[in-house]
Amino acid sequence: MSKTYDLLNMGRSSIDLYSNDVGTPFVNITSFAAYVGGSPLNICVGARRLGLKTALLTAVGDDPVGDFVLNFLNQERIDTRFIPRKPGHRTSAVVLGIEPPDRFPITFYRESCADSQLSIDDVLAAPVTDCTVFQFAGTNLSQEPSRSATLFAAELARQSGATVVLDIDFRPGLWHDPRAFGVAIRAALRLVDVVIGTEDEINAATLTAAEQMQLTQTMTDTRVEGDTQQAIQSLMNLGPRLLIEKRGAHGARIHQAGQSPVDVPGFPVEIYSILGAGDAFGGGFLYGLVSGWDTYRAVRLGNACGAIVVTRHGCANFMPTLPEIESFTAPYGGLD
Repeated sequence: MSKTYDLLNMGRSSIDLYSNDVGTPFVNITSFAAYVGGSPLNICVGARRLGLKTALLTAVGDDPVGDFVLNFLNQERIDTRFIPRKPGHRTSAVVLGIEPPDRFPITFYRESCADSQLSIDDVLAAPVTDCTVFQFAGTNLSQEPSRSATLFAAELARQSGATVVLDIDFRPGLWHDPRAFGVAIRAALRLVDVVIGTEDEINAATLTAAEQMQLTQTMTDTRVEGDTQQAIQSLMNLGPRLLIEKRGAHGARIHQAGQSPVDVPGFPVEIYSILGAGDAFGGGFLYGLVSGWDTYRAVRLGNACGAIVVTRHGCANFMPTLPEIESFTAPYGGLD
């Protein structure tokens, strides 16, 4: 049955302040560019620019930053009717440094932020049962009431026939206790059809509580070593039929139940900033998924979107269009 929305994304949104002083240590930054961000928002924008009809379920404060986020989304022609204001809670903010090739420090300002206050009532007011794909981020599960609201939304979406997609989105500093991360992700997987994550995120999602306590957390990244193939199998045993492993410059790897992994090559580019590359991948992959493409081609499109965004200054504001992707991939034989 036809649905009104191709894609409904649920989770965090923010104003993102990107350093204009590329290569400068964070303490010496003199100015920032203001964009929008938040993993589900970024993915929603990426898919919209490719042509999907998208809606976003997030929340913003009754503040000028909320106005800023909503204005951008409306300009992108993303349906914002289901984004509530949360009086007494501020819109989230993120400050980002750019020190290529391997330092991209991030500071989140999310204490009691508006999107963490998404409720079951907000879910009931949104088109959760009227979308082809419902996508949410692991960070949604880091605190209440967004945790229960997200699980409730995933249940409703799946019952209505939607494909449920989880982007693991591991941000260790956003959890009150690192031991809670893997527990929450594993509990949600019974409701999930497709999982997207990096090697680190996949390994983190399978760690025991004791192992989680041994993680070395930083503001930019957490390296989580482990048997990735075993971790993937453990996650898929909990319900998902498909897991896409994002592998940075190496592209991505497709894992499907009962089949050997399939590598999908990436595209060689000079990295300007890796921030948002995974979300760009998500927007491209979900476009292919909704459009009925085979998984390889959908992942190849995701790789192309990620490769383009790592050459640019921000994320959502710089998501590519299909003509840009066609031009970019032509020298490499296109997406096939």
